[in-house]
Amino acid sequence: MKIIKIILASTAIFLASCGENKKQVSEEKNNSVKVTATKDVMLTQQQFEALDMKMDILTSKLMSGYIEANGHLEVPPQSEATVTPVIGGNISSIKVIEGDAVERGSVLAYLSHPEIIKVQIDYVNTVNKLKFLEKDYARQKKLYEEGVGSGETFQKVESELEGAKAHLNGMEAQLKQLHINPEKIKNGDIQQQVPVLSPIKGAVQAVNIKTGQFVQSQTNMFEIINTDDVHVDLMVFEKDVPKVKEGQKVFFSTSSQPGKEMVAEILSISKNFEQDPKALHVHAEIDNRSGHLVPGMYVKGRIAIEDNKTLSFPEAAIAKNGDRFYIFSAEKEGEQWSFKPVEVTTGVTEDKWTTVSFMEQVPENMKYAFNNAYYLMAEMNKGQGGHGH
Repeated sequence: MKIIKIILASTAIFLASCGENKKQVSEEKNNSVKVTATKDVMLTQQQFEALDMKMDILTSKLMSGYIEANGHLEVPPQSEATVTPVIGGNISSIKVIEGDAVERGSVLAYLSHPEIIKVQIDYVNTVNKLKFLEKDYARQKKLYEEGVGSGETFQKVESELEGAKAHLNGMEAQLKQLHINPEKIKNGDIQQQVPVLSPIKGAVQAVNIKTGQFVQSQTNMFEIINTDDVHVDLMVFEKDVPKVKEGQKVFFSTSSQPGKEMVAEILSISKNFEQDPKALHVHAEIDNRSGHLVPGMYVKGRIAIEDNKTLSFPEAAIAKNGDRFYIFSAEKEGEQWSFKPVEVTTGVTEDKWTTVSFMEQVPENMKYAFNNAYYLMAEMNKGQGGHGH
């Protein structure tokens, strides 16, 4: 009986010992998951560049309460100009090429033609004629007042003088249109050619002439556009029009920069419907315009009808490990980059962005990896021998 009791006691001790070992193994396994979730992933600068890592700070995006609307980038009519000459002539020289930046009043080209010289000579002759008529008028006025001269002669000279003054004023206006200073002509300085000037600040979009070419007045010589005033022109469908108001924010991206979202504010809403499709034009001014915004670019936009921004990350920035989700904080350490997993809970996904909530408070201005999250997770798990799956 004593032997049986000893055997039972030994068995109990053995089973208890096995239980403790299993508990310890279980705890070690759980601990390995925690270690995996906090292990840094180190990348060299060369690896960082090869992976084309994208970095950014926490981003709040409008994930609901918006209207989708597409359109194009446009400029207002006053920001576009077609340059034409006011007189026919030959192109003696061209001073710009397509893409050149110009100021208002910049010389684009020079015109020369005998008619340009003739206009100046006619002006000089009119000035001299006016001087003669002024003297004749003074003489006839004196004779008329003394009762010697004829009233009819005096009135005729007076009429000729007024006509000459009007003609001279008209010629001066014409010379100013040609950008010729009348005072220089009075001193005998006849210009052989006249400049063609830009009426606005902007960039040369088209040059439609060649050196030596004869151009008639009103010929389209140059096209100038000022992209500083580029704005978003969206088409809003009839069902959404009641929700759209001036002052609302527009979040948009362009065909040239599909991954970069920019912000604009609605300035005006058209009052007339386009028939195909039946929609209104909505014009929005862009905040912080970049140099890559060109009129005519296709725009994909969202109009915020509610102020409902939440913390969001691109889908490529979030990796699932087991039943948990992680993003990776990023920090430069010497010549390497350190990526540390940060556990989050995920919400809705819209347009390849997912809302997130942090499990713990995170530092402000911390940078995060915005892509390659699954690669970083694989590297982290590789370092732990596959634990944490």
